[in-house]
Amino acid sequence: MMRIAVAGGRGFGFLLATELAQAANAYNVVVLSRSARPEFDQFDVQVHVVDYHDHGSLGYALQGVDLVISTISGAEQLNLIDASGRGRVRMFVPSEFEGSLSRRQSRNDPLDRGSSQALALLKQWSESSRMKYTVFSCGLFMERFHPYGLFNTFNIGHGSGVGGAGEFLVNFSTATAEYAERDSKGHSVRVCLTSVYDVVRYVVAAVDLGPSHWPQEFTMCGDRMTVRDLINACSTASNAVFTRHVRQYAELETYLSYSAQLCDYDKVAYYQRLVATANGRYDFSQATLNEAVNRSNSVNVQPVTFGTWLAGIWNQAF
Repeated sequence: MMRIAVAGGRGFGFLLATELAQAANAYNVVVLSRSARPEFDQFDVQVHVVDYHDHGSLGYALQGVDLVISTISGAEQLNLIDASGRGRVRMFVPSEFEGSLSRRQSRNDPLDRGSSQALALLKQWSESSRMKYTVFSCGLFMERFHPYGLFNTFNIGHGSGVGGAGEFLVNFSTATAEYAERDSKGHSVRVCLTSVYDVVRYVVAAVDLGPSHWPQEFTMCGDRMTVRDLINACSTASNAVFTRHVRQYAELETYLSYSAQLCDYDKVAYYQRLVATANGRYDFSQATLNEAVNRSNSVNVQPVTFGTWLAGIWNQAF
């Protein structure tokens, strides 16, 4: 039986661990957490309280683990990667779910926030040991567009500057939107979106298919649409006419530069994300994990579309 360690017991980590524990293949799941998590008792999930800055603590918790799935970041994830490489872990999934690797800036990425360091360390271990790694890219989490800004309840991407309501593309409370409709070459800006719950289902499906032949990156997608259509969907769900601030690509760069001059770092993060969106960071034409799941007779995932997800969320919230 495969033994899987999920690093992080809150939000996204909780969903992953409980779904894996209840999967048809009944995986042996252990959660690595900074504190006790009694909520896992009912799911027969073992919890290891660890100190991510103590290699001895990590090494002990990783004994017998085949696969590590991380929902943490920064220095703690780097230490976890090192401990996994030194142990007998065969596969590592880093906390790198939004934005395809091929669409990120290769140098001086303003949205990096430690990602390149983690990926470089994983590459180093994959070349010097048997531990491999796979990134699961979902485009954007649909939950970023929750009308109440509840995305951070999933404990994903803290410090990204776009976790609250109205901090990215749309603001439901003011019925406003700000975005670039076309990129620097005049092409329509598109994004891929996947619900957090579908990301969990796709990751579990990939584990069921077996990690031995996983590629370096799996892409998954619940929906793909232009940013303009995304705003239309938000308008339809909320039954409100949005005031749209449609920017030229060059305008976004000007606003970004001006915000930096004013040392308005919240606005800097805001416009960095809009520029990255216009550059196609969250878009890909081929969803390789969707394709792998669809080819298989043993697993099945039917992801929700953005319009359906948003309508359901809106009906629950109001």
